[in-house]
Amino acid sequence: MEQHQIEHIFLLHKQEEKRKARLVFLCQIGLLAIFIALWETAARLQWVDVLLFSSPSRIWVMFLEKLSDLSLFTHTGITVMETVVGFLLGTIFGTLIATAIWWSPFLSRVLEPYLIIANSMPKVALGPLFIVGLGPGIISIIATTLSVSIIITTLVIYSSFREVNPQYTKVMQTFGATKQQIFRKVILPATTPTIVSTLKVNVGLSWVGVIVGEFLVAQKGLGYLIIYGFQVFNFTLVLMSLFVIAIVAAVMYQGVSYLEKRLTSQFK
Repeated sequence: MEQHQIEHIFLLHKQEEKRKARLVFLCQIGLLAIFIALWETAARLQWVDVLLFSSPSRIWVMFLEKLSDLSLFTHTGITVMETVVGFLLGTIFGTLIATAIWWSPFLSRVLEPYLIIANSMPKVALGPLFIVGLGPGIISIIATTLSVSIIITTLVIYSSFREVNPQYTKVMQTFGATKQQIFRKVILPATTPTIVSTLKVNVGLSWVGVIVGEFLVAQKGLGYLIIYGFQVFNFTLVLMSLFVIAIVAAVMYQGVSYLEKRLTSQFK
């Protein structure tokens, strides 16, 4: 097969992938539009209780009101800051712990049962302990976020370290490589895609930890708006806050997905 034919086939395949991606995006937008239209119709025709379920139009009006007085920017900024800090710390510390466990088989045998037990515990239940121990502030919220994400990160990355083909390690050992060289030249490059994929999981876990922490202690933030909305029976405020969380979390997720694609392409 000639070179220009191969390039033509590759170009057709690329165009087909773009067409499918556009079709998927249009279907996603269509489903969202249908859902919003049905929700608004049900609210206007009183098929659902507007007090409890509100309506898209009411949520939009409140969203614009909160934007106009800048309070939404304040609450969103605080929650995003806490989420990003918890997200980064959970990923970094989880990776470091997984590296330490891989590095020392003895430490792995000692800590592995405790990690499994810690993973099975309801971490959000530790929130009140963090509040008592660390005080009612941002630190206790970030600590709650770490308790949710760090164990999962450690277990996933450690498992990926162990699943690297042992033949690669044996080849490096044959040439006299040290453990540090094996980790830097074999283990880390082979598991980088997994580490990046773990970031996508941590996005959701970090949001869960932050919102739970704000439920318990915060005076500002999207979690505070949600719990305040429940207290005053303003469910439009609750749903508007959830709407903002969904948008910001989706943006963070897409950012991590883009990073994953870039790094994955480099390791192919």
